[in-house]
Amino acid sequence: MKNEYGLMELIRNGLSYILTKCFYRKARLIRFPFYIRGKNKIMYGKNFTTGYGCRLEAFNINGKETAKINIGYNCRVGDHVHIAAGEQVFIGDNCLLASKIYISDIAHGDYSNSSFASNPKTPPNERKLTTSPVKIGNNVWIGDNVCILPGVTIGDGCVIGANAVVNKDIPKNSIAVGVPAKVVKYFDDEKHIWKNK
Repeated sequence: MKNEYGLMELIRNGLSYILTKCFYRKARLIRFPFYIRGKNKIMYGKNFTTGYGCRLEAFNINGKETAKINIGYNCRVGDHVHIAAGEQVFIGDNCLLASKIYISDIAHGDYSNSSFASNPKTPPNERKLTTSPVKIGNNVWIGDNVCILPGVTIGDGCVIGANAVVNKDIPKNSIAVGVPAKVVKYFDDEKHIWKNK
């Protein structure tokens, strides 16, 4: 696809390219503004590209000094994507993320039916943070406004439709849409076609 930018966009991209090569050398292009917290706990592969206003946050919740956000090679992220990790968010190679996506392995509180569950009388910001890793496979395409919640695994080759809320695992080579996200199609490897679920 050929991109035809206007003059102002060419200037903005040029400035972003210079800043990228100064501060994020492995990346292809980081468009500024770009917000990052916990940079030493964030890893990304060669040719990483972001849109404007992206926010990556790595928190040291569990006390481990390991990478919290791992993004593979050739990943392209649209505008205003927010990724927050306290344990681990892993994104595979060759992934395409549209704009305004939220991915996090963190929740303010425990809402299970156990005696350790959070009390609704406690302000949300004072509830103990809980984490559960998020894993997104290779060659995944995530549409606009998708929300991916803690503990989710999305298999290789998946497509997640716009506005979906992913709160459970999605098997590889599937198309999932809706709130909550449900698989509507899968790829038949023998016939090389997408089939309705």
